[in-house]
Amino acid sequence: MAQRGRPGLSHDLKQEVWRRWRSGESLSDIARAVNSQPGSIFGILRLHGGISPAKRCRAENSLTLSEREEISRGLSAGKSMRAIATDLRRSPSTISREIARNGGAQRYRAIQADEKAWDRARRPKLCLLALNGRLRRTVTEKLALDWSPEQISGWLKKTFSDDENMYVSHETIYRSIYIQARGVLKKELQKHLRTQRIFRQSRYNNLRGIPRGKIVDAVSISERPPEIEDRAIPGHWEGDLIAGSANTHIATLVERKSRFAMLIKVTGKDTNTVVSAISRHIKRLPVELRQSVTWDRGSEMANHKDFTVATDAKVYFCDPSSPWQRGTNENTNRLLRQYFPKKTDLSVYTQRELSQVAKKLNQRPRKVLDFQTPADTLQQCVARTD
Repeated sequence: MAQRGRPGLSHDLKQEVWRRWRSGESLSDIARAVNSQPGSIFGILRLHGGISPAKRCRAENSLTLSEREEISRGLSAGKSMRAIATDLRRSPSTISREIARNGGAQRYRAIQADEKAWDRARRPKLCLLALNGRLRRTVTEKLALDWSPEQISGWLKKTFSDDENMYVSHETIYRSIYIQARGVLKKELQKHLRTQRIFRQSRYNNLRGIPRGKIVDAVSISERPPEIEDRAIPGHWEGDLIAGSANTHIATLVERKSRFAMLIKVTGKDTNTVVSAISRHIKRLPVELRQSVTWDRGSEMANHKDFTVATDAKVYFCDPSSPWQRGTNENTNRLLRQYFPKKTDLSVYTQRELSQVAKKLNQRPRKVLDFQTPADTLQQCVARTD
């Protein structure tokens, strides 16, 4: 079993993960960029509390790999430690300790010695809160009172203005909470943070301030007018994403009265990508056919206000874990599995191909429509409103 937080990504790919995370990309987009799974990216981020680890570098006076290779070659040639030290312009004691800690002259290997040196350098340095017990206890007490790290930092500077040993930045407090490898502040203190996040978010995150599973200013499905509920007039849609392999998705929209379906290619699950894609398709419809859209509580519609501004269509949100409230869309998604079985890579389909599948679905007679097709039913609805 792979170790948690180490999904097999190379050092360079892990650096790319952190670069994209700092720039505010979603887990889905990062996973797609490095050809991994969102769960693996989540493991990397959570292992470090969402805080990118400091770039590791050698101390100026430490031996380099090339110097260790010179030591290995010198030993193979039968040179003395003093002679090797002279060639490298190093102290003989440095060479002696290097060889002794890596198996002696007969077992010394440059690459293995270099890897061990890096491992020894991984030992975490004690942070300010670990070194100052009084400061640590004070911070812990204030966190337990639901004070934010920023409030604690500001209060400490004002209260202990004459004692710089009691100063600590809010970022240090956050790091001590989220990076549990430090073992300074208990993980349980996270529950006292207002956001309830399990790791530190990027300051550029597109969904900053939106807790998981919640949509800001969401209008509940319970507030939908009666004419939407009884399918009296056309132009009201239900939407969702269907998922494929490798974190790929297709957006689906189904008109409630006619069951007319649209399939929309999306390159990511983040709210900017999804809202932009469905807005472009909705705006191609006549005004009378873009009245409202009902969606679930997925964060892909967090930018619902932008969608409404762009399309003039209102957005209503289902109750959490209530897929039956979008029954028309759920049923259509099941029909689409005929064309897109589970674990299919949905990114390979072009918009043209998706539209062809939607056309097939819209030209099939439906029992619920008295065996008329969704395309004909929608056309009749539009004709009546002209």
